[in-house]
Amino acid sequence: QVQLVESGGELVQAGGSLRLSCAASGRTFSPFNMAWFRQAPGKEREFVAGIKWNGGSTNYADSVKGRFTISREKAKNTLYLQMGNLKPEDTAVYYCAADSLITRSVITTMQTQYNFWGQGTQVAVSS
Repeated sequence: QVQLVESGGELVQAGGSLRLSCAASGRTFSPFNMAWFRQAPGKEREFVAGIKWNGGSTNYADSVKGRFTISREKAKNTLYLQMGNLKPEDTAVYYCAADSLITRSVITTMQTQYNFWGQGTQVAVSS
């Protein structure tokens, strides 16, 4: 059974840091671009960050650029999101996702292009 399982979400004060993890099982996601999305209450799910299958490039939403860092550890089949200088507007459920196309040349921000999703982990930032 193919699974993506996120962890690391919790309540944190503004200005704090968190590291989210996404552990993949059932298959390797090494040849696929991976991404983090988030969905705040009452809002649509949005792209946060993506990383190319070979780790050669990354892409970030403007709202998190300079504060968040996406990385992947192929040996552990795990994706990470290091979040710093957290703000109350970062409060959301965070999802990891795997691209539907093997070795896609660009990091797509369109969630319809991702066909494997985790169940999400809640991040809450208090002011």
